[in-house]
Amino acid sequence: MERIYLNEYNGIRELKDDIHNYIEFYNHRRFHETLEYKKPMNVYFESLKVNNDNYEESVEIVA
Repeated sequence: MERIYLNEYNGIRELKDDIHNYIEFYNHRRFHETLEYKKPMNVYFESLKVNNDNYEESVEIVA
């Protein structure tokens, strides 16, 4: 929100492009203190791998 209020846009397309760029920066390039200085998408993909590994292990135990 602070990014939108700090900028003046000439049209909706320019606004959408800036929002898209900020989301990409926030999720893929910015380190987050609450995530132990990791990037959100890295944490997300790590959790998918861990959850998938745990799922595969539980399927093997049941089968």
